[in-house]
Amino acid sequence: MTTLDAVTKKTKNEPTREALAAKEWVPLAKEQGLALDGPEGLLGQFTKTFLETALNEEMTEHLGHEKNRAPDERDESNVRNGTRPKR
Repeated sequence: MTTLDAVTKKTKNEPTREALAAKEWVPLAKEQGLALDGPEGLLGQFTKTFLETALNEEMTEHLGHEKNRAPDERDESNVRNGTRPKR
C-alpha cells in the first residue's frame, strides 16, 4: 500500500489535489460563517464524512455487495446487519 504523499506527490510548483481543495473550501466555509476547527467546524465535518464514507466502502468491499442490495442468490434484502425475520 502506498502513502498519500507518494500518490499525490507533485513538482514543487504544482499544488496537490488536497491543497487545491483546501484553497477552495476554506474561503467558502469562512463566507458561510463556519469555523475551521471545533466539533461543528469544517475540519470536524469533513473528518466525520470522510470516516463514514471510508467505513461504508470497507463494509461493502468486505461483504461483496452494496448496502441494501443482496446478491441475486439471496431472497432476503436485510443482509448487512445479519438479522432475519422470526419464523
